[in-house]
Amino acid sequence: MSLDVSTIFAQQVTLNSLVQNILYASGIVGAILVVVGLLLIDAGTARRRNLFNSTIEKTLGFFLGFATYYIIGFGLWAGQYYIMEGATMMDSINDWWLGGAMTNAMAHHTDPGTFPGLNTFQIFIFFLAVFAGIINILLHFAVSERMKAPAYFITCIVATVVSSALSWATWGSVGPLTNAGFHDFFGVGFVYLFPAGMALVFTPKLGARPGMMAPHPRISAYLAPSIGLCAPGLLLIFAGLPMVILSCLFFFDPEALAVSVTMADTSVGIAINNYAMVWAGGAITGLLIAYSTGKYAYTLLGPLAGYVAGASGFDVYLPWQAFIVGLAAPFVAYAVYEFTLKRGIDEHKLFPLFLGAGVFGMIMLGIFKAGTPRGGYFGIEEGAYAFQHGEISLVMQLAGTAACIGTGVVTALILSFILERTVGLRVHEDDQIEGLDGKIWDLEPDVLTHADSAQNA
Repeated sequence: MSLDVSTIFAQQVTLNSLVQNILYASGIVGAILVVVGLLLIDAGTARRRNLFNSTIEKTLGFFLGFATYYIIGFGLWAGQYYIMEGATMMDSINDWWLGGAMTNAMAHHTDPGTFPGLNTFQIFIFFLAVFAGIINILLHFAVSERMKAPAYFITCIVATVVSSALSWATWGSVGPLTNAGFHDFFGVGFVYLFPAGMALVFTPKLGARPGMMAPHPRISAYLAPSIGLCAPGLLLIFAGLPMVILSCLFFFDPEALAVSVTMADTSVGIAINNYAMVWAGGAITGLLIAYSTGKYAYTLLGPLAGYVAGASGFDVYLPWQAFIVGLAAPFVAYAVYEFTLKRGIDEHKLFPLFLGAGVFGMIMLGIFKAGTPRGGYFGIEEGAYAFQHGEISLVMQLAGTAACIGTGVVTALILSFILERTVGLRVHEDDQIEGLDGKIWDLEPDVLTHADSAQNA
């Protein structure tokens, strides 16, 4: 069938809409850069005998989450706006699952009275699907080299569905917790705190990797292949996230009035500069901690801790406030990191960054910006979804934080109970020692490390 230009809905394909389409597509590019950065960090820190397996499990876990999100995840998140309009969650799922009417409709054939800005919403599926995959990558950092692949892949699918439902409640502007006053601009709750909650359950069940926390009879030490890879990975994440920030904004007339996804008053320049300042503050403090302790880990944890702590408030902070949060966050990450080390807890990323800096950031946001109006939806003047009817409060920040971590804990408890009785959860210690690259893929490292030579002595 040929295209009849006279029958199209021109309002759906204006130049202004194209600009927004490109803007949100750039957020996808930024999010994919984050994926690459995370994989580089993993490649620099995983044990050489597990390097390929660790990287490929993260990659496959990413795509399992990505595909699952397309199947059902977006319909769950978008349900908050359907409910706002008097429809139901099931209406949203019917429209936005992989075979749904809105997922498969062409914008120029769709009446804007039915769904305006359809192209942008469709692009947003891709954007959020990347973050569904990122959640699985982050979780893998906590279970890497010791969780069985079938158990991890099943967990990826379940985690995507649960985190999607959690995003409905905590990220947007009219979900139940957000509308009640919980504020989370960048999705810290469902992207970072949720997998950290799962790690609280999985980490003690899986135990420490041989040679990681103490010398092992067959592995004298846990040696990472190339810590130097972590710095480029860190900078790739830094480079990608500004584009993601733009995709966490809504734009309304006149022309391009920026309102945050939480409907807080903000601007593009302020949000981007807040991002810059938390990284700078975290890097400065991380540098001081690293050189005073002689521990290289804090050169990496510092800027990441600043970012995670500030992310929930990029839209509402002033740059000087963001800088203070960034400066303080690495001290919290340091305290958590040292706490876990002293107790032999083999989890060095999610706990200090998310349970430490992430929770700290949620609390600081409730203190610094209490009373800031947000929530509801632009253009609605009265009722439960009136524009900016809700205010940031410390109580709601604590409630939302507990809900996100608690959801992760409950999800992992249920999963671990089932997995331990079916496919199994933990890789046998002998296989961890020999290395999963050889066990699963018949791959041997090109270099025998000093630690690995202990088992051959």
